[in-house]
Amino acid sequence: MDPQAHLSRGVSLETCVNGVASALATSQEDFGMSTLLIAAFLRDLSEESALEVLDGLLAMNAPIAGIGLDSAEVGNPPAKFERLFARAREAGLRLTAHAGEEGPPSYIIEALDILGVERIDHGIRCMEDPDLVERLVADRIPLTVCPLSNVRLRAVDTLADHPLPAMLAAGLNVSVNSDDPAYFGGYVDDNFSQLKAVFDLSDFDRSRLAANSIHSSFASEERKAELLDELNRG
Repeated sequence: MDPQAHLSRGVSLETCVNGVASALATSQEDFGMSTLLIAAFLRDLSEESALEVLDGLLAMNAPIAGIGLDSAEVGNPPAKFERLFARAREAGLRLTAHAGEEGPPSYIIEALDILGVERIDHGIRCMEDPDLVERLVADRIPLTVCPLSNVRLRAVDTLADHPLPAMLAAGLNVSVNSDDPAYFGGYVDDNFSQLKAVFDLSDFDRSRLAANSIHSSFASEERKAELLDELNRG
């Protein structure tokens, strides 16, 4: 959820949070889908704006599991939001950030070393830095890759050019995700089906990608165990 995007249209923080949270509250009961809410901040806006919104979320005890960083990556390095992530860490929130999709591999390093994130959203440009790849593999840092979004944003020219197979081969902890489906051309199953068509992913690779996504999520350990058991039985 991007609270700042809604605030700019005159939607109050309370309306934004309560509207989304009310739908998520019954997602498992209604659809069998467990959910958590991450408040993401627009990196092309100021850190002061982000801090103000985070303080508002904390003051209202918003049901958020963590914070993220998204939107225009180039020219807005992770270091710009060092205070924001320190504040979220103090509040006990989980930390993730978009890095290394449109921005350079150095943005991934900044997100890890300066922001202290535990997960990288996208991260495909890590493949340009062998030392970084070695670090990500050794530390099992999750990379939530969104192939159809990468194509739509021209981070790669075509799906056939996507580095996902090479990332798997390198031993990276990569998973397949949807980004914003309405904007970027597909839900998770669309991403999987198109990847299978282009790369002929094996059942083993698809199972590994699914398991990586479970391990990399912010779900409870109990919920992860349930999902992994379901995957293994499937």
